[in-house]
Amino acid sequence: MRETNESTGKAHAHEHDGGHNHAGPLGERAELIFAILSAVAVAVGWGIESVWSKDGAIAVYVAAYLFGGFFAVREALENLGRGRFRIDTLMIAAAAGAAVLGHWSEGALLLALFSLGHALEGYAMGRAKRAIEALGKLAPETALVKRGDYTQQLPVQELQVGDIVIVKPNERLPADGLVVSGETSIDQSPVTGESVPVDKRPYGQNASDPDSFAKAGTESKVFAGTINGPGAIEIRVARLAHESTLARVAKLVAEAQAQKSPAQQFTDRVERLFVPAVLIGVVILLFAWVVIDEPFSASFYRAMAVLVAASPCALAISVPSAVLSGIARAGRGGVLIKGGGPLENLGSVKAIAFDKTGTLTEGKPRLVDVTPVGGVTEKELLDYAIAVEELSDHPLAAAVVRDGRARLQPGAMLKAESVEGLIGKGVKGTVGDHTIWIGKPAMFDGSDGAPMPDGLREQAASLEVAGRTVMVVRRGDAFLGMLGLMDTPRAEARNVVSRLGRLGIERMVMLTGDNQSVGDAVAREVGLTEVKGALMPDGKVTAISAMLQQHGKVAMLGDGVNDAPALANATVGIVMGAAGSDVALETADVALMADNLAHLPFAVGLSRQTSSIIRQNLWVSLGVVAVLIPSTLFGLQIGAAIIFHEGSTLLVVANALRLLAYREPTARPDVSATVARQR
Repeated sequence: MRETNESTGKAHAHEHDGGHNHAGPLGERAELIFAILSAVAVAVGWGIESVWSKDGAIAVYVAAYLFGGFFAVREALENLGRGRFRIDTLMIAAAAGAAVLGHWSEGALLLALFSLGHALEGYAMGRAKRAIEALGKLAPETALVKRGDYTQQLPVQELQVGDIVIVKPNERLPADGLVVSGETSIDQSPVTGESVPVDKRPYGQNASDPDSFAKAGTESKVFAGTINGPGAIEIRVARLAHESTLARVAKLVAEAQAQKSPAQQFTDRVERLFVPAVLIGVVILLFAWVVIDEPFSASFYRAMAVLVAASPCALAISVPSAVLSGIARAGRGGVLIKGGGPLENLGSVKAIAFDKTGTLTEGKPRLVDVTPVGGVTEKELLDYAIAVEELSDHPLAAAVVRDGRARLQPGAMLKAESVEGLIGKGVKGTVGDHTIWIGKPAMFDGSDGAPMPDGLREQAASLEVAGRTVMVVRRGDAFLGMLGLMDTPRAEARNVVSRLGRLGIERMVMLTGDNQSVGDAVAREVGLTEVKGALMPDGKVTAISAMLQQHGKVAMLGDGVNDAPALANATVGIVMGAAGSDVALETADVALMADNLAHLPFAVGLSRQTSSIIRQNLWVSLGVVAVLIPSTLFGLQIGAAIIFHEGSTLLVVANALRLLAYREPTARPDVSATVARQR
């Protein structure tokens, strides 16, 4: 299906976007130069006609015809050769008719304005395309590669996975990879849109592991085309040049141009039906003199005026110019939007569903509560917990070890043996002569050792209500205490929720696999009022389906593979932190390249602005045609019709170009969130 859309999109671009490859001795500006020469010839002709005679100006008007009609005739012939009647055909027919009637000045004006509008359309679309193509040209052409004790400059295309590349201060990075030596800060805005440079340090594990790039955190992962800061670094190449994140983004954005939005499909259908209908109507009008008492010349003139008035130039360019400008602006802001469909849909959604872990939260659980019981000290509780969890591969174990050690004074640590995971419950191991059990409160029901005392169970329940994931620690049959872990909300989450509300998002729902109390606790922190907890992947799909029935269109924001079914079922699937992630880039309709939730309001605001401009352009283009056709039937002159017609074309192009300068309205600081963090 994509191949079909892409070929269709290319054909459409050829016909309407002005990117006609009109190169030659004058280069890409040839059409604009010819249009200007045509306009100058029209002005000179008017001057000659005013001070001398109409016959004396005809030769100059013919020159205006030649300059103004050169590219239009060429394109009209190409379209006719494919069996298609397009706008160029209508314009040429109208100009030829005006010449037959002796209205050389009006025909010349028509071609001059049409060619000028066509050239400016090409400039507008070309500018948007160049903004997109510039993404793929950000990476340098050569790289300084370290080979043993020597270094050599190599073309970026010759870099191999595993090569060590030296990047000096203030240079652009030539490849995706991992920092293996040196520390610096890198401006990642060309790829992720982040406004603040990101600190980088060497990857602390085996960088030669094939999966290391996917596993590495943002502090060690770097991307081609980004800009190094003050420190020299060495990076290990993780991807070939054509597989870099930057290259993939440029390719996907280019493909997005070919995916037509509903509004584009509508204008294409209108044009395909409307142009033949206009030609049939004009032929009928040519014989009006048979029915009413007027000379053939009057009927012919009226038919030519209607031909000019009915040509939907503005309609043909109104939507693709806005869509392409919106996609280009999003790309510059670190947001990849895969086509006009997602762009328009995101601009009209009223409901958004959020995944919790890694989306509204950091995705990194932290040890926030240490509660010893029965005279046990905090150090004793942590010593046993760290000893066992250090040998566990459970995701929460790393948080216990990391944050537990941060709470303790440096010193000798206990060592565990025979650590065994208890699937769905917890973990057990041996420390000295003791068996240590660590797990959910439900694990301590008395079926395997001493049951959990009621008082301790009540304490655990209160921690769970507060949003903690509770881990109870037992030594033999003696309970040492509890650990409370929590995936902390992102600092920007509350402000993002507030900004989305101001943008017109009426319903925001958190969908999480965690229990309801954990979801409720995070929701309170970020300002959400609706949470659906304890959801399996199919439960999230069910929730999305229910929202679709209520709201018609729903966006879903997640962080990648785990949310794929829900993302696929939403009207618009949005993935954050997509830089460097193949799966996220392929599956999402919209990808926030940075792991930054704050880019979501920018994407929604830009999409809403694009949808608004598309509606404005459609009203202008259809409205002008609707007014001009009856006006010309009742006597409006060709000259006036030309000015209104071509003026509307230039207006919709200028309106679409405003998107390239889109800036999200400045967000007001969230005082409540700031106060909460200070507390």
